[in-house]
Amino acid sequence: MTTALPVPLSLWVDTAPAPDRGAASLPSSADVVVLGAGIAGLTTALLLARAGRSVVVVEAGRVAGGVSGHTTAKVSAQHAVKYSMLEDRHGAGAAKTYATAQSEALEWIAATAAKARIDCAFTRADSYVYTTHARTVETLRREADAAAEAGLAASFVGDVELAVPALGAVRVTRQAHFHPRRWLLGLAAEVERSGGTILEHTRATSLDLRGRAVRTSEGDVEAKDIVVATHYPVFDRGMYFARLDPVRDLVVAGPAAANVAPAGMYLDADTHHSVRSYTADGTTTVIAGGEHYRVGAETEIDRRYRRLAAWAAEHAGLHRVTHRWSAHDMSTADGLPYVGRYFPGAAHLWVATGFGQWGMTGGTAAGHVLAARILGEDHPAAALFDPHRFDLHSALSVVEDNVTVGRHLVGDHLALLWQNRSLDEIEPGRAAVVRAGVEFVAAYRGEGGELHTVEAHCTHLGCLVAFNDSERTWDCPCHGSRFDIDGGVVQGPAVRPLRRHSH
Repeated sequence: MTTALPVPLSLWVDTAPAPDRGAASLPSSADVVVLGAGIAGLTTALLLARAGRSVVVVEAGRVAGGVSGHTTAKVSAQHAVKYSMLEDRHGAGAAKTYATAQSEALEWIAATAAKARIDCAFTRADSYVYTTHARTVETLRREADAAAEAGLAASFVGDVELAVPALGAVRVTRQAHFHPRRWLLGLAAEVERSGGTILEHTRATSLDLRGRAVRTSEGDVEAKDIVVATHYPVFDRGMYFARLDPVRDLVVAGPAAANVAPAGMYLDADTHHSVRSYTADGTTTVIAGGEHYRVGAETEIDRRYRRLAAWAAEHAGLHRVTHRWSAHDMSTADGLPYVGRYFPGAAHLWVATGFGQWGMTGGTAAGHVLAARILGEDHPAAALFDPHRFDLHSALSVVEDNVTVGRHLVGDHLALLWQNRSLDEIEPGRAAVVRAGVEFVAAYRGEGGELHTVEAHCTHLGCLVAFNDSERTWDCPCHGSRFDIDGGVVQGPAVRPLRRHSH
């Protein structure tokens, strides 16, 4: 297999053109304003619109153009080694509640896709978490028992279809995968068919909680309830930036050798390499994920893509890479998402975030929890997903994560004080953060020699950004904000661009 890499582009975005929503205008008020047109936001919006609420969805980019359109799109209640951990830390009841919420989300997707005739390639498949290490076998046996006790059709098996020396795996039957962008475009159409309004290229910039208004780039809209489903909460009132760990996972995709690929969905419990297949127009595509890293902590991302592609070629039959992209994941300290009131006492401000690598069922379940809460109904998972739950183990993990943030905030500045690199030394196609007098400048020189310079401090809380050589972005290692080479916001929690620097 050749190691040449294409320009980063999600297979899902490339194969599902979206309609133009440019004609929509921002209303002055609505019952509910949902920020974010990903899977959590659109699910919430659809359920509320069907319940008779007037709903406005505000999206900074395009529908399904963000995180939800950049996943491997497994629709599974098997979330790596999850249920034994939940059972140990929260009890068997919590594990069962979690499993039920994820399984019901999967079945809701299946039923809704069928009833609304959303052509999203929804396909049933068994899901496996396997290991090639003897030390992990007992862990997987415990996981199989815990998952089965939680209500999943789970069992421990001795082998998998992949070309790996597996010593055992947890298999969960009748899970699924799909085309996430087609699913979300279908959801968006259902929202509009149910009376909701969706605005793209409209960025929420602030909240007026007294007036229950959202300020956006296109004006203000008042709401009885506001849902922040922007993946990373874009407002700091709930201190989510200090309680979420931002990680990026890489994905490569391309045709399978001999047009044959494993039928199931597979995840290595130790390396977190994953694989599934997707078939369209008679061509079977291998989709492999992994090589995760903390946002901004790595700069040579292309090397990681090549390593992932080599793994997929050896073990999953990937013939060549036609698409590659990265997924932005937010993990919580205890492995449970934050779904509920944005902060204690916020009666009409809601949040959904922290799905880790499992946003397809996780985001769908979150939409059901939030819709129920807003409609004044109970939901069995509401207490488990409460954003303001507390346990000592999680508190210690949060402290450790913020030590990492502090190390970047202070250490990255100190490291630059000893460097004397100038802007003139940056070669075409290269980037660096340099000192220019008393300022720190993030500079990228294009292949044609043009220089792009911006202020190097993230507009969220002031950490120094680092260059991503694959996507040509400036990434913040503290809380995961990302910016393009001219400073525009790609992903939050930052909502303001990096200031241009004159050179």
